[in-house]
This record gives sequence, C-alpha cells and structure tokens, in this order.
Amino acid sequence: MSTEASTAARPMLAAGWQTQLKDAIRDLDELLAALELERDDLAALAPASNDFPLLVPRSFVARMRKGDPRDPLLRQVLPLSVEALPVPGFGQDPLAEQQCARDGVLEKYRGRALLITTAACPIHCRYCFRRHFPYGEQNAARNDWADAVERLAGDAGIEEVILSGGDPLSLSNRRLGTLLDRLASLEHLTTLRVHSRYPIVLPARIDAGLLELLRRTRLHVVVVVHCNHAREIDAEVETALAALRRAGAVMMNQSVLLAGVNDSVEALAALSRRLFECGTLPYYLHELDAVAGAAHFDVPHARGVELIGALRASLPGYLVPRLVREAPGAFSKIILA
Repeated sequence: MSTEASTAARPMLAAGWQTQLKDAIRDLDELLAALELERDDLAALAPASNDFPLLVPRSFVARMRKGDPRDPLLRQVLPLSVEALPVPGFGQDPLAEQQCARDGVLEKYRGRALLITTAACPIHCRYCFRRHFPYGEQNAARNDWADAVERLAGDAGIEEVILSGGDPLSLSNRRLGTLLDRLASLEHLTTLRVHSRYPIVLPARIDAGLLELLRRTRLHVVVVVHCNHAREIDAEVETALAALRRAGAVMMNQSVLLAGVNDSVEALAALSRRLFECGTLPYYLHELDAVAGAAHFDVPHARGVELIGALRASLPGYLVPRLVREAPGAFSKIILA
C-alpha cells in the first residue's frame, strides 16, 4: 500500500471525536485509496459524486474489507450515479415531515415529539430519508431552543422527547447540556430518547462529558443506535455501548433493510447476536423509506417478511426485530412482521 493510502486508512484513535470528525474522508478517490480499490474495480457500480456529499469517519473505513468493492459497510456510504435516476414512488420528502414540522418540532405520534436538533451527521448514509430535508427552515436549535421548548411546554400531553437530526450528538456537550436542562424543567416530560449513529460510526463521541449529562438528567434516557451490519461493531464500539449502559441508558438498535448490505438471514442473525453481546436489543428493522436517490437499496416487502420468519425460527424472540414501515400521516409505525 502507498504511504498516502496507508495514512488515509489509519483511524485517529487517540484524537477526540471532533478532531476525528474534521479528519473524516470526504473525497471519493481518497476513500478508494484507503480500501486499495481503483475506480475500475467499481465500474459495475458506477461510483460518482453528487449533491449529497461523501462523508465517512476513518474509524468506520477501517472496518471495511480492503479490496472488496461490495463490502456491506462501503455500500452504505458509496455515492453512485444511479442515485440521480428518477424512480417512480421515490421523492424528496417520503414521510411528509415538512408538513408537520414547526420550529424544528415534529409531532407525528401521540404523547411524543421529535426535535430536529441539527443538520450535522458523522456519516452520510446514502439511504438517509432526510437527505433532502430543509434544515435551514426547520431546526429546533434556533433562538437557543426557546421556540421549540415553548411548543413542548404548551402541550402537557407530551411525555417523551426524541432528539433527532441530523444526529443530535453532533451538538457539543455544552449545547446538549443546555437543551437537556430545559427539557428536564418541563414537568410533564418523563423520557428522553436519543437517536444516534455516533456510538456506531464514531464511538469516540461517547466521552466523559456526554456520559455525565445522561447520568445527571432526571429524565429516563433511551438511546437508539443505528447499526445495519455486525461488522460495524468493533471493540471501540462495544466499549462505547457499555459506557452508555453504565450511564443509565436503555439501549436499543434500529436497522434499515438494505439490498446488498443485510438482506440475508445470516447477516441479520449475526447483527442481532452481536448487538446482544453488547447489551443492545434489536428493536426495529425498517423497510426502506422511499427517498429519492436510495431506490437501489430497496428490498421487496415479501422478502422482508420472509427474512423475519426465518429469524423467528432460529433466534429467541427478544433477538428478532419488528419489521416496520413508516407512512405519511400514520399515528405510529406500521408493524409488518
């Protein structure tokens, strides 16, 4: 391997999470060099740059198989020319969230509200259902959270707040602490749910300051991580998940069923077992949201049902995620299997 490729592949494990994020790979040729691949190796996949830029931490790249153009971790982040092709039924707002967002607050489900905390993520997953979301118009952080918190304060029926984005852990501990304190001051709130990819793709984010914030809040804390394949979990990820548990968080995982990534019984079973080893329960397996640019990841509904049936035949029930779909205007996720 060349010196340049070796440097690109080496994760900055000793650096803090913000330094690691700043040093993430944003150039396609640099990514391919790190994996000892040439563009000709991916000719059948037609790699390309587009308006949803490449972003992947080096620590995540280090878990990919070198020389394998169809590595399931690489496939999740690799920009392809097919993303630009229009596909019937796939649009920019697949869940019609823009119709129900006010001040960065989404109230889709009774008793719960979701905050769009930031547009920033540690990784750009090519199937992201918010890849076209107008974050400039909808962001709960505006006015130092004042408008969003006011909306929550005005509805005593809301018991749970879900922090989403982007990725809420992109916020600094200082900003996140301010938000948590303001949420905890609302007496009708009981539960804080944090949806984040950070513990999986950039586990250095789970630092002492963050853990202290979670320990000190009066709210019950649920952390829902997003992991799609067992090989995403290495020793550093396992350590981060354990630290979150010790801080009092209930740990669950959501996956997306993705063609070429985890659309096999073997892959899904290995993921469930690996999550359980890390004290994290499989929660949901989502059918792909029909967002423009992601149609190449789609798995037929019948195949998803078949996979869940096969998992039930081979795993204990608590390791079988529920196959779900989100639909615009629905009052909850739709359980499919």
